[in-house]
Amino acid sequence: MSVRVRIAPSPTGKLHIGTARTAIFNWLFARHHQGTFVLRIEDTDLERSRPEYTENIMEGLTWLGLTWDEGPVYQTQRMDLYRQKIQELLDKGLVYRAYDTPEELDAMREAQKANNEAPRYDNRHRHLTPEQRAAFEAEGRKPVIRFRIEDDREISWTDLVRGTVTWKGRDLGGDMVIARAAEGDIGQPLYNFVVVVDDIDMQISHIIRGEDHIGNTPKQILLYEALGAALPLFGHTPLILNTAGAKLSKRDGVTSISDFQKMGYTPEAIANYMTLLGWSPPEGMAEIFSIEEAAANFGFERVNKAGAKFDWDKLNWLNSQYLHAMPIDRLTDLLIPYWEAAGCEVSDRPWLEQLTALLAPSLVRLEDAVAMSRYLFVADVGFTEEATTQLQQEKVATALGGIIEALETVSLTETNVQDVIQAGVKAAGVKKGVVMRSLRAALTGDMHGPDLVQSWLLLNQHKMDLPRLKQALAVSQGSHGNPQGG
Repeated sequence: MSVRVRIAPSPTGKLHIGTARTAIFNWLFARHHQGTFVLRIEDTDLERSRPEYTENIMEGLTWLGLTWDEGPVYQTQRMDLYRQKIQELLDKGLVYRAYDTPEELDAMREAQKANNEAPRYDNRHRHLTPEQRAAFEAEGRKPVIRFRIEDDREISWTDLVRGTVTWKGRDLGGDMVIARAAEGDIGQPLYNFVVVVDDIDMQISHIIRGEDHIGNTPKQILLYEALGAALPLFGHTPLILNTAGAKLSKRDGVTSISDFQKMGYTPEAIANYMTLLGWSPPEGMAEIFSIEEAAANFGFERVNKAGAKFDWDKLNWLNSQYLHAMPIDRLTDLLIPYWEAAGCEVSDRPWLEQLTALLAPSLVRLEDAVAMSRYLFVADVGFTEEATTQLQQEKVATALGGIIEALETVSLTETNVQDVIQAGVKAAGVKKGVVMRSLRAALTGDMHGPDLVQSWLLLNQHKMDLPRLKQALAVSQGSHGNPQGG
């Protein structure tokens, strides 16, 4: 069998991580079998579909590396095909026009609720006479198209993930609406119908989607049969859950791929992590892998049935591993937009690459670089309470004064930086550790941060270190008077 799979997002919102994970599984399966990965945009919800969401979806898939082989195909451009297929089912008597008003349907549901019955359509218009239809039409009623579902029918399939799954017709909610009411002969075709027509027309061999679609599958199987088509294979993947074990939703905060992108996650880390949400690598395969490596090993025998809990710590760890291993020039390219957005000067590329090399071992997300390097971009760094306390310790002013004096007579380099530090140690008669802590407070405004010597050399290149040391000296003198007074 030639493998043909599809991802079919609705452009009613940004690319959700659940949709992205489904896309990844489809892409991996297609690549594993040298098959075809099709992109279809299911934009039949005219009220909620937006072109900017379509763009977001396509940009997100591209960012993740999920190139498609065919498409995008837009359902709104295929309405004639859907209406043609509905007419074929009308001609066969497999669907019918139902003229119920919204008020009648509400009354039916209320009666069912009062009798503790599950809500379902009672198929009341399945056998209307021509006279009854004419009377309804004379009233101005606009019919929907309903597909006949027999209560005693049993629908089974062998799911790629869940094994044998069986539904009974009586549990499917009665005859299913496949087209809305409209002025014309056939209104707008609906999801469960058009998706089947598309999958038949595009010769989709495997339908791989989230577990939340499993209730649609028996209805769609009946439609395949009605349209005289062979069934594809179905695989329903586990849902992505929040920490409480519920389905991940917008209430949980960040859920769209573009949000993860803005926060500074790499596409490699997101694709890697999404693959691990529901799939277990074979023994001997590392947890960190490219999507190409995953495709070589992908199979549904290792896809879990249970829901996969989203773990921020695991994602952050994975992302940090990718950042730490990334070439400095590429990492600099990725960091520059974050610095630019924060108003930082980014014209000195060699200096930025040195800064990137300094920050890289500590990065978890790309956006972390802004806060970690702020002290290297601002003229007035400000001093934390902890840094101020350090600067106001006894003899710190003397040490800073000795360093300033030494700096004014030499050009700071990686070779002589220790000599300049030693000048402060000698001037104040204190241990080197005291001077190093005081230097960190003076140069960075904080007591914690990246390597101090490398930070100092970066500040020196832009002639920012001497003014900052003098600013720190003023803070120190404010506590202890003359810097030579000890």
